Amino acid sequence: MADREGSTIFGEARRMLRTSGAVGGIAARYAGQRFLGMKSDKAAHAEDLKAILGGLKGPMMKVAQFLSTVPDALPAEYAKELATLQANAPPMGWPFVRRRMASELGPDWEIKFASFEREAAAAASLGQVHRAVLHDGTRVACKLQYPDMASVVEADLRQLKIAMALYRRMDSTLENEDAFGELQDRLREELDYLREAAQQRLYGLMLKDVPGVHVPSPIETHSTRRLLTMTWLDGRAIQARIDENPPAEERNAYARALFRAWYVPLYGYGVIHGDPHLGNYQVRGDCPENDGFGINLLDFGVVRVFPPSFIGGVIMLYEAMRDDDMDKAAEAYRIWGFKNLSRETMDVLNMWARFLYEPLLDDRVRPIQPNDDPMFGRRIAEEVHAGLKRTGGVRVPREFPLMDRAAIGLGSVFVRLDAKQNWHNLFHELIEGFDEAKLAERQAAALAEARVPAVRTDQPS
Repeated sequence: MADREGSTIFGEARRMLRTSGAVGGIAARYAGQRFLGMKSDKAAHAEDLKAILGGLKGPMMKVAQFLSTVPDALPAEYAKELATLQANAPPMGWPFVRRRMASELGPDWEIKFASFEREAAAAASLGQVHRAVLHDGTRVACKLQYPDMASVVEADLRQLKIAMALYRRMDSTLENEDAFGELQDRLREELDYLREAAQQRLYGLMLKDVPGVHVPSPIETHSTRRLLTMTWLDGRAIQARIDENPPAEERNAYARALFRAWYVPLYGYGVIHGDPHLGNYQVRGDCPENDGFGINLLDFGVVRVFPPSFIGGVIMLYEAMRDDDMDKAAEAYRIWGFKNLSRETMDVLNMWARFLYEPLLDDRVRPIQPNDDPMFGRRIAEEVHAGLKRTGGVRVPREFPLMDRAAIGLGSVFVRLDAKQNWHNLFHELIEGFDEAKLAERQAAALAEARVPAVRTDQPS
């Protein structure tokens, strides 16, 4: 019995029973604080929430990681704990994998490969990856989705919606319904591996001439909605290389490649990769076109396509911060999706905009932030939150979360790399001669060539 494709009512009910303890704990603490005068120990509960979610196999971990980087989407205590969650679900055993592969490629699936490794090479929130070799010698990675993931996603989204609604009642500074809508749409799209294959093709097109950036290619004959087979790329985890304290030239080469991997698609095509955590890229040392070093960009399930006018608004906000032009800032915020902003509220939002754009405004070689304090961004966010609370709050537009996540997520990697670049020059290389009409043409041509399906509009809210 299913209420939408791939999602069963019973599967959702099982999932909700497993997560309801965490959400129920939030509700109980809120009720005690409001009606009984009890003091809520959010730090203690955050540890409980992390322990519960960390033991689950599903996208709640990814959502929690995402929200932990969006200022004030969650209380600071929750964000700090949930930011440490890793998508390291227990792998499916071989008998289970064999049945799942048969359901995707047919009972004779094994003869379609020259070899297929039984042990998973990696496990993530929605599926696990196996190494394999095709008959023509091509080495591939097979990402196989866990069973019943549609039910898992729907149950997690329902629980998350309740938790976020409770938080709004505790602290109504930010209205986050639109941000939640963005998250649920992207998560549901992420279940469709044929969509991800198309988005992977799109990134291959957009980044084909970018030095030091490599993207795997999907193998259409061996892919389905729940199995994505792609070329295998050799690389190392970036944190493992950072721990070895590589020389500055190498660290800076990685930073340049990462910057361009995210922002060439954004400013050239209006497309952003919305999941910049460390597991979604690797480093490699065979890129002479980028001082010898580069990256592999992986996992294209969370991709956002913006209208060209929005990219114009992003650049306009940069210009407003550069020129201290508040009329231009007001128009940029309108384009971003913020509505009915008072001048006082806009002044507070400008604190956040200056934090994001500051390294791009400074025309010199420098670190991404003025100090190496990992909590620097959080302190700015707390100051912004206090200001918004004072001015009556703001509704977060759905265009905001993935942009903010990319900036904060990449910035944290640049801090870990201790990278020093002229970020101003890197940015201006991408926006020089920006033209919305030309971006629209490039975007339409790239989406058509990659065969990226249109964003679904029939999804329940």
